[in-house]
Formats: sequence, structure tokens, C-alpha cells
Amino acid sequence: MGFTGTAYAQDSEAEEAQANTDDIIIVTATRRAEDVQDIPIAVTAVSPVQLERQGVVNVQEITSVSPSFSTSSAQLASGSVVLRIRGVGTTSNNIGFESAVGIFVDGAYQSRPGVALSEFVDVERVEVLRGPQGTLFGRNTSAGALNITNVRPDLSEFGGFANATYGNRDLMSIQGAVNLPVVQDTVAVRLTGAYRERDGYITVVDRNGTEIGESNGSDQYLVRGQVGWETESGIRGRIIGDYSKSDAGVGAAVEVLQSPVETAGLFAAVGLGARGGMAGPIVATNGFDQQTAEAATDNLIATANFAPITEVEQFGVTGEIEIPLGDSADIIYIGSYREFDAFESYDSDFSGLDVFNVDGNVTSINTMTHELRVQGDAFDGRISWLIGAYYSEEDISQAVSFSLGEDYGELIGALFFAPTGGALGANPLTLLSGGVDPAGTTNTNLYAQNSKSWSVFTHNTFEITDSFDLTVGLRYSDESKDGSFAQGNNTNAICPAILASIAAGGVPAPLINNVFGTGCFAFTAPADLPQAAAFPLPRTFNSKFSDEELIYTVKLGYEFEAPVNVYASFTHGYKSGGFNLDSTAASGGADPRFASEEVDAYEIGMKARLIDNAVTLNVAAFREEFTNFQVLEFTGAQFQTFNVPKANTQGLEIETVIRPSDNLTVNAGVTYTDANYPSDCAGTQTAVNVVNLCGISLTNAPDIVGIMGATYERDLGNYLDFFMTGQIRFEDDRRTSTQKFDPAITTSQVLVPFDVQDSNTKINLRAGIGAQDDSWALEVFGTNITNQVTRGVTFNTVLRSGSRSAFPQEPRSYGVTLRTKF
Repeated sequence: MGFTGTAYAQDSEAEEAQANTDDIIIVTATRRAEDVQDIPIAVTAVSPVQLERQGVVNVQEITSVSPSFSTSSAQLASGSVVLRIRGVGTTSNNIGFESAVGIFVDGAYQSRPGVALSEFVDVERVEVLRGPQGTLFGRNTSAGALNITNVRPDLSEFGGFANATYGNRDLMSIQGAVNLPVVQDTVAVRLTGAYRERDGYITVVDRNGTEIGESNGSDQYLVRGQVGWETESGIRGRIIGDYSKSDAGVGAAVEVLQSPVETAGLFAAVGLGARGGMAGPIVATNGFDQQTAEAATDNLIATANFAPITEVEQFGVTGEIEIPLGDSADIIYIGSYREFDAFESYDSDFSGLDVFNVDGNVTSINTMTHELRVQGDAFDGRISWLIGAYYSEEDISQAVSFSLGEDYGELIGALFFAPTGGALGANPLTLLSGGVDPAGTTNTNLYAQNSKSWSVFTHNTFEITDSFDLTVGLRYSDESKDGSFAQGNNTNAICPAILASIAAGGVPAPLINNVFGTGCFAFTAPADLPQAAAFPLPRTFNSKFSDEELIYTVKLGYEFEAPVNVYASFTHGYKSGGFNLDSTAASGGADPRFASEEVDAYEIGMKARLIDNAVTLNVAAFREEFTNFQVLEFTGAQFQTFNVPKANTQGLEIETVIRPSDNLTVNAGVTYTDANYPSDCAGTQTAVNVVNLCGISLTNAPDIVGIMGATYERDLGNYLDFFMTGQIRFEDDRRTSTQKFDPAITTSQVLVPFDVQDSNTKINLRAGIGAQDDSWALEVFGTNITNQVTRGVTFNTVLRSGSRSAFPQEPRSYGVTLRTKF
């Protein structure tokens, strides 16, 4: 038989129990419990043991076990986490964007990656599905999906576990779960909890070099409760409730390149000091020298007025019920409701100057989903069929309060000093506006997006012969969104005064654009001023977006006797468009909407078990062609959203597991990816920011990523066992910002400084000893042991022309863990 192997939900526990003894991994990537080697999908399945031994504690660390998966994050926990598969993700610092990589937890869609950053604890399996998804899962994704399954309540056995970890930067982590059958073999309760606290790996100092806080640490907890049941008639279900909270500040940025304004002593000329309050070590000791990624210390140093504040709180409820319809079909319903709330405050100019602050970013995301599937088989298993319907509602609201600090006017004076020879003094905006000081300006921008999505889908496998299968999937999706931008309290007096001065001829002609841009700084400028027709000032909007799409897939699979499975597939995928939820989205009469993203994906693959199942080898070759690829970039003064007509990714993936003996397991994987904007990517567009992308690679898409690891384990006598494991991850050079070339220079392609993160290799090690019955175990570990500190995102520093800053990724960690099971 080819790629069928259907097992229904009520049989999955027995299947998995058998799998554990036969080195078979059962996954639900096809919404059916099947052997991962039997399905025509490129998927990496990660067990809880792998997660523990590689130190994978959340979604962002899956990179250590899947070479085709990568992640990066910026300053916003709610909206700036970017997940990528095969080099493709949605680069965004904007809550209006959906992720190209969808996350499904216990079958329920998580509407933004930031919502799914809770700690992995009591997890049964993580599946990384590569390529567009839609005919199986409750939401369309254009690049791939993460399918996370937590351990279900056990209806028959009392048990549980507890883990305690202590490590560097004062890491303290406690995890645990307890399973309690209430009615034997019928009803059980499972309670899970986790607490993690750790000092940040970025030390924040003020302009005098005095430590004022930290960033990128942990202070979070999670509780999850489940009630599971199964009746004599085979009806099975569970209700899951979870609550989590995090109070650790994240998002401080490290300056990697000073602007000419800083290095030329112009800050001193306007009274800001020789280095503008930029304290801390030189760039190289922060681990961002272009020649090396090795950090000099375990902590990086960032300069700011205050340490970032981040408070995230969320809760959710998921319900699942499975009802057998005779002996060969099931009806399955999964519904969920989730509320996510975040408060964030940070120094947005990332310097010791008091220039521009986000005093408060309050984000709320409420999501409701419903999915109903009927699935089964027919004709003695020759046909495996599935039909389903999906509906979701998402309500997003965001209120962002900005302020201009006491040094804003002087910073603009430093920027203007060289072009004007200092003729406008230390605070030219005050001079040109007739005495208005921009310091103290405040503004609150209000964003909202309400989305509704519904779809019907089917996914069916036909066994043409005992070895040859045909899979056909279809999905019709309908998307509708209402998006709006309004303005709350605005105290901006400098912008109207500057506009009046320009109109009266009080600003020299060569300086008009710069004076307007800094006097009417986009994030604090009043909206809907009468002069908005002449200059691109913020404009409120209240608009609608709607779209519909037919998604489809065709797969062919053939099984040789080795067993070796080969397959070929084509999928047309889709990700909804929406609104640029930014104050500049409608500036100058622009349309605040961006178009939906579509992809045509081709894939051929092989999955084989060789040498009496001692070797597992999976190979996939792919090409994915995107149209209307969604991009968001930060220019240093505003966020710009646009669609690039063409983007492609193509490459080869190889994954293998080798078991030369009962004691030794070797795993390896390599992904070659050519993710790029083709030379004709702009089509008929002429915008510089689009044209300059043509011919270069996608952001954070290295050509080659390889992982290799080995685990050795054996018994020590009749009571103890031990293991040693090591994992190496190599990553090729990659771009870390949206633009590779400076869009301000149209005559030649001038490289943006610090765009490329050099290749690097990160090593994880872990060893442990414990009782053979798992009643206790003691482990020591180190992750990124050579302290390779790399950039995830590099960007133009706010209002410091020529300066570049970066959000670093985690440096070295080490510690000890004590485990017990009962």
C-alpha cells in the first residue's frame, strides 16, 4: 500500500504505543494519525525527548532541530516575531500582518506568532510542515505550519513529572504535570505548569554608562488544565484551558554602526555631548563585527533612556470532540477562544538621548475559531476522504502613545548642522517655527482590525493500486476585514507651526523636505490637517478589505518494497491581505490595504527506511513561486508596506537518522535554499523600494543550513543509565534587513551597512545520568557554547541618518536540570 495508512482518532493512542516500540513516529500532519514516513508531505517531527535534549523551550528555538525553519524578532512581543520556512516568512513589525507560517496548538489556529510564544511543557510532538497549507488545516498559510500537540489526559494511569533547572544569568525554571483519572478509563484530569525566570542578556545603560536595567530575559509562568473523556460508544473529547503571563522586558537594540552625525562631533556642537550619550563598548565587543560573530562577554550592552517594559497576558479555551460514525468514519469538531493582551514601552530611538519614546503600546487580540471535519475511508480502505468547514473571527485593537523627548530639537539641529554650517543654531525647528519647542509633544494612535474568515475544504487520497496513490485537496476561502486608524490625544504644536512657516516662505527651499519630515515626524504628527494634500501627513481611515480564493493540491505517491516512498506534488496556496495598521498607511491619499499573497509550490520527494530500518533518509526538492509577496520595511522615519509582484524560493532538503547500534543515534539534515526576488520582480512597478529588491535574496534566508547531532546512551548496571548528546547547527551568510541597497541613492546600488550576518556555527551539548525507571535524572547542558552572538534583524536607527542598530539573538547558556517522573 502507498501513502494511505489511515488511522482514526480513536485508534491513535494504540498506534502511538506501537510506534514507540518500532521506531515509528506517528504524526497528525494530514489530520489523520499516520507514520511520518508514509505521508507525501515534507515534515519534520520532533519528539519531547528531542525537545529536552536540544534545549528547545519555545517556538523560536525549533531552529536547532529543523534546518528549514528559522525565526527572528524585534522589539514587539505581540507583532514582530517572524517565522520562516524555506527562507519565506512575513517580515513585519505590524500587527495587521498574518504570518506566512501558521501555528496550530492542539488543532487550534494561533492568529499571530507572538500569541504562541509560551513555553513548551508537557508537549507530545512538534511537527514542522514545509510548504503552503490550506486543504487540511483550519487556516491558509503560504510558507508552512507548525503543528504542536500537547499530551492528552491519560484515562487509566495516575502519573506525572517535575523538572527543575538552574543556569547562568540566574536561570530558574520549574516544570511539572500531574495526570489524575477521575473515572477509570472514562474521565481524567491533567494539570500542567511552568515557571521560568532569567536575567536578560542585554544590559541597558544610560548616557552616562550607568546600568538602568536589562532586556531579553524571562519572567513568565504558564498553567494549563485539561479534562479528557471517552465513552463506551467511542465518543472522545477534551477541554483545554490555559493561562500565561510574562513580565520580562524585551526588544532593546544594540547600535552596530554610528552615523556620521555621531562620529563628526556634531552632537557636541548642539550641546548633546561628543558621542550623544552613546555609552558602552565599541561595536566589535558587542559581537557584531563583520569578521566574527564571537562575543567577548555573555552580555551585550545597549544604551537607552529607560529599559524596555513588556507585560503579556493571555488565556484560552479549546474544545475538541470526536464522534465515530460507524466503523469507518468520524466527525471531529475543534473550537477555540483566546484573548491576548500586551503592554509595551520602550525608548524607540535606541540611544542615551531623550528623543523619541513609545510610552505605551497596548495591544489586544481576541480570536474565535470553529472547525468541523468529517473523515473516513471507503471501499475497504481504497479511498481515504475528508470534508470540512472552518470559521474564525479576530478582533485586533491597538493604542500606541508616542512622545518627543527633551533632546529631539537638538538631535535635529545636529542633523542640520553640517548642511547649513550651523546657521540655524542648536534647535532649528524652534527657530523656523517661530519659537515652538518640539520637546514634550505627545500623540496616541488608535488602530483596529476586525476579520472574519470562512472556508470549506476537502482532502482525499485514492489508492489506485496497492503501491500508487493519488491525493486531491480543494479549499474555498472567503476573507473580509474592516481596518481603521484614528487619533486620540495629540498635543503636537510644532507641525502646524512648521507648515505655516513653509507656506509663508520662512524655510529655505533646499531644506523644506527635511524640515517638514522632522517637524511633522510621522509618528507624532496630527492627522487630517488641511495641508495633508500637499505633504504626506497621517490620514485617518476606516476601510474594508475582502478577498476569496480557491486553494488546491494534487499529490502522487508510489511505494517501492524497500520500503521507499516517492511523491510529487503541486499546491496553490494563499495568505490573506489586509491593512497596514500604521499612521502613515494612508498618507498622501495612499491605499492602506495590501494585497493577498499567493504561491504555486512544486515538490518531489523520497522517504526511505534502509538497512533493516537502521537508516531513515528523507529528501525533498522544491520550488515555490510567490505573487504579490507581502513586505514591510522601516525607513528610519516610517513603516512602509508594499507587495512585490514576484518572489521565489527553491532548493533541496535532506534529513537522515542513522542508528549504527542500539546505543548510538546520529541525526543530520541540510537545507539548500535559493530564496530570492528575481531580476524582474518589480513587474510594471517603478517604486525604488521595490525595484531595489530585484535580484537579491529574501531577508534572513541563508543559502545553506546544516545540522548534525549524535546521542549515545547506555545502561550502567541494573539501576542507572546515562546519555551524552551534541548538536551542531551551521548557517550560511544571510541578509538581516529588508533593503539590501539604499533606496535614497537611485543612481547606483549602494549596499546598506551591516546588512549581512556572516556565517556561523552554534553548538549545543547535554549529558545526563539517572534511574532506568525514570524516577530521577540529573543533566548538565550548554547551548551555543562558543557564544556565537548573531543579528536577527538589522535596521536604520530612528532619526540618525547612517546609523544602524540590531536585535541580537541569544548568546551562550548553560546549567543543570533535575528530573523526576512518578
